[in-house]
This record gives sequence, C-alpha cells and structure tokens, in this order.
Amino acid sequence: MKTEINLLDRLPAVKRNVAQRGAEKTPEDRIVAKRFDKDFFDGERRHGYGGYRYDGRWLPVARRFAEHYQLPPNAAILDVGSAKGFLMFDFKQALPGCTVRGLDVSQYAKENAHGGMGQFMDIGSAERLPYPDKSFDLVISINSIHNLPPAACRQALREIERVSRAHKFITVDAWRTEEEHQALLQWILTAETYMSVEDWVRTFAEIGYTGDYWWFIP
Repeated sequence: MKTEINLLDRLPAVKRNVAQRGAEKTPEDRIVAKRFDKDFFDGERRHGYGGYRYDGRWLPVARRFAEHYQLPPNAAILDVGSAKGFLMFDFKQALPGCTVRGLDVSQYAKENAHGGMGQFMDIGSAERLPYPDKSFDLVISINSIHNLPPAACRQALREIERVSRAHKFITVDAWRTEEEHQALLQWILTAETYMSVEDWVRTFAEIGYTGDYWWFIP
C-alpha cells in the first residue's frame, strides 16, 4: 500500500536560494550538469553539488529506513541513483549484515564512491534495472528517476516495482501550489519529469507502483 511519508526528515535542514539559482542558471549549466561527471559532483555549484563529500548525514536516514520498514539484519537493499554511495555506506553501518547494491549512470560516481562502495555499484539507467524480479527487501530512489524523460521515468517506476519483494521508497520533484511550481522551475538543473503532487499520485496508480513516496519541493 503506497503512502506519502517523509522518511528523510532526519536530514539537516537546508536553506536554498531559489531566486538566485533561477537567475544565474543557464542552458549550458544544464548541459554540463546532465553529464553527471566530475563537474556535477565536485565542480562549481552552478553545475551541481559543488563538492559532494561524505559527512555522515545519511546515517540517521539509514536507521530511519531500517526502523520504519523493520528490515531484517540480512536485508538486501538497492539504491537507484546511488551517486557516491553515501547512503549505501551508512546502511552498512546501521545494518552490518545487510547486502547493498547501487545503480547510477555516473562512472565518476562509481570510481569516487565512499568507503569502497564502488565495488557494489552498477552503471546503468533506472528504466532497465539489471536485477531479477523480487531481488531486494528495500528499493530506494532519492531525487533520481525524475532525471529521466517521462516515458523512461514511468518505466523506472515499473522496474522498481519489479525488483522489490517488499518495500519501495522514492522522492521526486513536485509541487502543491503554483508558487511551489514556479520555485521548482527556477531550481531544477537535471530533472526531465516533474509534476504536481496530484499528477504524480495519479501516475503511480496508473503504473501500479505500490511503494511509498515523498516530494522534493525547494
């Protein structure tokens, strides 16, 4: 049964200057960011993270997931859009006996993954997950599948559903009000699929996605 729930509520609060980003962002910045290489992760802020470094902030989130879903000590966990593997690493701290797997489009992220997580990461795209049906106790995808065009994003939801044998959780770009819509348009750098909350929920139902979900609203 899918539920709207914020399982990222243990992350530190972040204050974003949406107006400044909207004023400074250029089409060229989007092109550079969508390469998902060094410029995106560790280059200038206008191209992405502006330095994506491990600081332990995902450990409370990993514990939150483990508690909420009552994951067994040997849970198999997949992170779709795993970036440098920070959350994968912290799952191993929270559940030392678990098995983690990550998938990302970025070879740079895999080669620069934290704590040896690169060995557990596969290069690929979410609409074609290279795993058998019902392979994982938990599949998560945080601010990732919305980087795909709409048809591919819908297929990624089907794939997440397919490879999970139990729990699923995603976050995607969305808005509830026109003010939030305009703020999102100023903010987005890599997203290709973004909708109102109502349209996302309708899409989940049409596809048959049964997992939990939350929104990125700047």
